[in-house]
This record gives sequence, structure tokens and C-alpha cells, in this order.
Amino acid sequence: MRKILSIVLAFILITGLALPAYAADKATLDSAVSGTAEYMLQTVRNPQVDSVGGEWAVIGLARSGYSVPDSYFEGYFRTVERYVREMDGILAERNYTEYSRVILGLTAAGYDPRDVAGYDLTLPLGDYEMTIWQGINGPIFALIALDSFDYPVPENPDARTQATRDMYIAEILRRQTPDGGWNLTAGASGAVGANELGDADITGMALQALAKYQDKPEVKAATDKALAFLSGAQNAGGGYSSWGSTNVESTVQVLVALCELGVPVDDSRFVKNGNTIVDNILSYRNSDGSFNHTADGSGVNQMATEQALYALVAVKRAIEGKNSLYRMSDTIQRGAFLPIETDRTGLPGKHEDVKQLEVLSPGKTFPDIAEHSSRDAIEALAARGIINGRNNEVFDPDATMTRAEFAAITTYALGLDRVQGSGDSDQETEGGGQFSDVPPTEWFFGAVETAFYYKIVTGTSATTFHPGGTITRQEAAVMVARAANLCGMDTDRTEVQVRDTLSAFGDYRTVESWAQASMAFCFDTGILDGTEFDIEPGKPIARAEIAEMMYRMLVRAQLIL
Repeated sequence: MRKILSIVLAFILITGLALPAYAADKATLDSAVSGTAEYMLQTVRNPQVDSVGGEWAVIGLARSGYSVPDSYFEGYFRTVERYVREMDGILAERNYTEYSRVILGLTAAGYDPRDVAGYDLTLPLGDYEMTIWQGINGPIFALIALDSFDYPVPENPDARTQATRDMYIAEILRRQTPDGGWNLTAGASGAVGANELGDADITGMALQALAKYQDKPEVKAATDKALAFLSGAQNAGGGYSSWGSTNVESTVQVLVALCELGVPVDDSRFVKNGNTIVDNILSYRNSDGSFNHTADGSGVNQMATEQALYALVAVKRAIEGKNSLYRMSDTIQRGAFLPIETDRTGLPGKHEDVKQLEVLSPGKTFPDIAEHSSRDAIEALAARGIINGRNNEVFDPDATMTRAEFAAITTYALGLDRVQGSGDSDQETEGGGQFSDVPPTEWFFGAVETAFYYKIVTGTSATTFHPGGTITRQEAAVMVARAANLCGMDTDRTEVQVRDTLSAFGDYRTVESWAQASMAFCFDTGILDGTEFDIEPGKPIARAEIAEMMYRMLVRAQLIL
């Protein structure tokens, strides 16, 4: 064993892999997983749709690598199918974590939850308000379930508010407690109280949901704060307490969170008196493979056993370099899966040429936006190559923006391929473009031509664009509204709607007639901040403001999730 481990360590050093380690040796871990998996097969012979003796047992066994007969998972699927049919596809009236749990169970077992007895079990998670109704667990498990197989957020026609991944992320972040943790009740009825304290159990689950989104600066900051909280909350034995008792389930949730985040469990922050979290969990284990809820002789607990199994499986998968517990793209598919359409991101009515941009430079930032209110928006756009700084160190957030710069940012944001020439040959100049002051030799030629082609911008005349001119707030609103329209957003406003929206501002009469509907759209959708007293339509808009508007528009258009 020592020789094998030395070879493994040498391989890690050579390849630079950062895999979780633990004080308990690999043989002990493998034995624990195998023994508890066998115990699970004997005690949960016919898994049901249930939080105990159901999905968590299936997930632990399916992800363990232990030899489980296909008939076990096939039987579970038939049980779910029968149950869904009996319930007419309604697994719960309020607690939508029922859907999330079954989605995870089916996916782990190798079956598509979008086609069970003719029902799409992911559909309810497209209803934002219903999903968050039961509290923080709602958005947490909605994200974990949807991300398990990169399922798209379904378009739910009955939803009062259509959900997006970003909305669920924002709700989780909103409810973080001042000490860096999360608990069941903080933020349930408004702002989080100044004296609210985090709970290790819920904090672990929140981090599991946020693990995939570490490229978002606000998520990374919340995660770092939460890890500091969990390090401080860990007890001398390496475990955790929740609801007044030290128990294995709370410790499980922290361990799974670390594995999802790729944090080694022997990270010095999570070793107390030489005890890792894995060591602590194994201290609850009985000789037959079962686990106790507490270490005070409380006896075998089925829920504790199921959760301990999938936690140990999470560590085993991490050390073997496999997908994490909740990244199930590697699942053995026992049933037919509907295709996952990678271009389903966005609203139904978006132009076919509009595309989502992937993160190219995670963590991209600039020193001069460290304390700026638009930092998150700037970083999100910069990470996708939508907006650049003056150089690598300076963004210059309060500087104005030119018409050419705006054309470039907008076309990049929508993922539009560059066009050569406007397509309107009667209007093209001798240089081959639409405008005489936008020659093909300029860096912004393609951007301006593309923005004109898609009717995002117009010229200052039939043949001039004035690329160096600054953009005003009302001009920006018009152009952003046109971009939003391409993204499938409804930008139309009646005269009454425009009047009702704009009349709330002291200087609404100064908005030009050609910009009024677009201004109203931007305020109605939150693309522009409606809390200010004046609109200031003719004021040159700053680079940071443009970034904020574009970011908010892309989020609402479901192009940033």
C-alpha cells in the first residue's frame, strides 16, 4: 500500500493535480464505501419516492462504483413511473424539493426526468416563486438538480415569474448571514438580520449549489466567506453541529461541499487536532456498515447511513479523479435521454443569430473597480470578452463611451458574427461600408457595420456615423432596447405605460420623444435604476453604467445564467 500511495503521490506532483487527501488511508475508505453500499442494498431493497429509503440511497449506490445489479435501478425507475402516474405528475403542491430530489435520483440511476410517464419533472423548477416558497432549500436543490446533467431551466407557461439560474443564485446569495454562513430562516421575510448566525448543515448545501458558479465574482466572494465560517465552526473532532447536536448529517453536507468545490479535505483549514472531516464521519460508522446519527450511542439511523454513504462516495470519486457526486454527465444511461440543446439559453423569441458567450477569462478584474458599485457587472462582461479595460490594469469606470465603443460592446454581448457591409447596397459608400466616417481600416468597422445591419444603431445622417461621439443616457437606452428586442424581450410600450413609468421622475419631460418608450422599457425591466430622482437623459453615460445596463439586459434575456 505504501508503494502504491508513493506512486500516486508522484503522479500528482508530476501532473500538478490537486486532489483531496485524508488521514484515513484509501483502503479504509474503499472498505467503508463497499461495506455501507452492501448494507444499503440489504436494507433498501426496493427504493421508493422518499427522502429515506429512496433517492439518497439510489444516488449513493449509483455513484459509488459498487457492483449493483441493473435491475435495482430499473425497479426504482418503474416505481417512480408508477408513482408519477398515480399523482398525475404532481409530486408536491408546495415543497418543490420533492421534484429536485427525484430528478437527482433518476439522473443518477440513468433515466431522464424530463420523460417519466409522459411528464417533465423538471418543469416545476421553471416556476421561480413556487420553487423558493419553502425557503432556502428550494433554490439550493433546484440548482443542484438542474446542474446534475446540465438540464436547461424549463420554460413554465404557468409560472408567474419564469425562473433562471441567475435568479436562484441571487436568492441564495441574498440569504447569506453576516458571519458567512446560511441557515433555514435568514432572509425568509425580508433582509437578513444583523444577528443571524450560520448553520453548518445549510451552509454546506448552499455551497454545493454554488460550486459550479465560481467564475462569478459575487459567488466566489460568498464562497470564500462561507469557507472561513465553516473552518471556524468545525469542532475539535473534525465534525460539525446543527440544531444543538453534533451529528454526522451536518458533517456530511460540509464534506460534499468541499468535494464539489475541489477543496482538499486535508486542507489545513479543515483539520482539527489531526482529524479531518472524513475521519469524523467514519467515527459514526458501525461494523455492519450502518451509521449512527450522533456519537453518543443513539443507535443506527437510516438517514444518517444514506447521507454518510454518498459523502464517502464523493471523497472516493474526488481522489480517483472522477466527476463529482452531483456532476452526473458520466452516469450509466439505462434509459433514453432527450437531447440537451446547448443553444436553448435565451428567450423563445430571440433572433437566431444571437448566442450566449462562454466565460473565457474567469476572475478577470481591474484594480480601479475594486470598490465600484458596478464591479460585478464589469467583471461578468470582462470574463466573457464583452468589455475590455483601457489596459490590463485600468478600466476607467467613470469615463464616457463613444458610439463606436458601444457598437462593439453590444455586438460582442449578443455573440453576433461580424458582417462586411451593411447589406444595403444603395447606401454603401465608396469605401465599401455604410458610413464615410467608418473606413474599413478602423478597428470598429466590423462592429459598426454589424450593429447597423441588425438595426441596433443608426447613423447621424445617411452617410455618417460619428464614431467618436459620446453616448447619452437616452441614446444608450434606445440602443439597449433594440438589443433586447433581438434577444426576444418585449420592448413595446403604450403611451399610457410610457407616461406612467416616466412621470415618476422629476425631469421626465426632458426625455426626447424618440427615446421615451425605450427609457420606459429600461426602467420597467430594471435595466436602468428606477430609484433615482432624475433621469438626466442628455447626460453622457459612463462606461460602468453601460456595463451595468448590458449585464442586466443579458441576465433578463437569459444569456447570462
